[in-house]
Formats: sequence, C-alpha cells, structure tokens
Amino acid sequence: MMKDLVRKSRSWRGYDETRRISKEELLEFVDCARFAPSSVNGQPFQYVLAWKKEDVDRIQPLTGWARALPQMKLPHPGKCPTAFVIICQNTEWDPDLGRYTRDLGAVAQTMLLAATEAGLGGIMIGNFSPERVHATLELPEKLQPMLIVAFGKPDETIVLTEVGEGESLKYYRDGNDVHYVPKRRLQDVTVEL
Repeated sequence: MMKDLVRKSRSWRGYDETRRISKEELLEFVDCARFAPSSVNGQPFQYVLAWKKEDVDRIQPLTGWARALPQMKLPHPGKCPTAFVIICQNTEWDPDLGRYTRDLGAVAQTMLLAATEAGLGGIMIGNFSPERVHATLELPEKLQPMLIVAFGKPDETIVLTEVGEGESLKYYRDGNDVHYVPKRRLQDVTVEL
C-alpha cells in the first residue's frame, strides 16, 4: 500500500481546474506534515494556505515550472493548480535558514502523500523568488518563504520508466503530451556491504 501511494505521488504539472481544493483539505495536509520529523525538533515552519481563486491566481505567476522542458509552457493554459501551500520558516522561532533544509522535503512529501491518498496531487516548487512571494503576499517580516507546494486534481498522464547506468534521467514529453519520468533501477541505487 505504501509503495503504491509513493508510485502514485508524482510531480504533477497539469490539473483539472474545475476541482477546487478546500481550506479543510489543505489543513488536513498540513496537519499530517506537522508530525514529520524535525531537526533538533525545532519545528520552525508555518504554512501559508491559498485556496481562494484570487490568491491562487496571484501565486501562480510567481512560480517556475519544468525547467528541464524550457521549450514548453507548463502548466498548460487551463491546467493550473487550484491551491498552494507556501512553507515558510518563522525566523523568530529559529533564524538559521540553513538548518532545516532537509526538513522541507519531509514536510512537503508528507503533504503530497496525504494529497495522493485523497485522490489529489501536487508538486514541490523551488523555482521562485522568496522576496517576490514575500512582497506580493505581504507576509509578516518573520515569515521567510522556503518552498511552495501546489495542489490540485491531476489531469495528465505520467509514465515511470527504468533506466540503466549512464542513461539519461531527464524527464520528457512525447507528441501526445505524455510525461515520462526515468527512474534508476533498484540494483543501481543500492550498495551492499
């Protein structure tokens, strides 16, 4: 069951915009994330929730998508996410922005797994300007945007493929807009002692 959930939790870049995400759903995702491990149990993150269309529309242009496909505009028009969670570090709780970078992945993946379990999906977005996000959303000075997670109802096809040693790991799309994600083989990522 866990393996199936992980395989279904992809980095979605196309969503059904008619399926709005509710505040309650976002709260459930964050409620799961707050139980994730934290370095020295510092728990420095606060989560900015955006589910109202006008807020989502303000955030979307601040994000960069699919750097490996520079010739393509993703998400395609009409396929944008319908919610965002901006993971911010509260610098009053801990000003060291470098200490908790590993924790970001843990809380983001926990939210994405919760979304997948609910029949939804999302993507972690690191391609953004924290200063622009901070200014546009008029966040309190103490909140430093660290990572953005987009959510929605996936509306695209993603295919996982296995690649051998030395083969390209670059994701790509075919002529039918199917998104392919190469994954290293189990025998290539494990080392026995």
